[in-house]
Amino acid sequence: MDQIQLQVQKENELCYEAPFYTQGPQVTDNAPGIDHITSAIGAAMIGWYGASMLCYVTPKEHLGLPNRNDVHQGIIAYKIAAHAADVARHRPGARDRDDALSRARYIFDWNKQFELALDPETARSMHDETLPQDGYKDAHFCSMCGPKFCSMNISQIAHREMAAENGGTNSGKETFVELLTSNHEAGH
Repeated sequence: MDQIQLQVQKENELCYEAPFYTQGPQVTDNAPGIDHITSAIGAAMIGWYGASMLCYVTPKEHLGLPNRNDVHQGIIAYKIAAHAADVARHRPGARDRDDALSRARYIFDWNKQFELALDPETARSMHDETLPQDGYKDAHFCSMCGPKFCSMNISQIAHREMAAENGGTNSGKETFVELLTSNHEAGH
């Protein structure tokens, strides 16, 4: 990881800033079977430092020919890496999807969360695996924290109580997340 920025600088210098295409780089070589993760970490960094294109790596890298699921996992890992690099480089609009998903999480709009996810099918499947009953499709919590310990739900309740104490009418649905995203947009 400590050599990635230098390698991009050298490539730009030696190749007269020609577009730089890279596979990885893997940040460690001790994870056979999950190299899509080790290389996606390096890909996010090299993308941040200026690589033009990232080539995905599958979990089967150096182990065997990848199947459809391996390719899917590699592509998703690299979508995350490329997106993280775009956010780090402050590309216009790069955070829009993140901010929209944060809003959807805060107001428990599960369908919007799945729609905005980089891998909607996996997100929906994981949610429905742990909370399969129809009554949980609109729940204001997930199975991780449950209804008593959900930080988003607790924040909404706190905002409603504060608004009531102050004579306001704020429902608490978006105040907190709007504050966070507006602070980010203002560069704070």
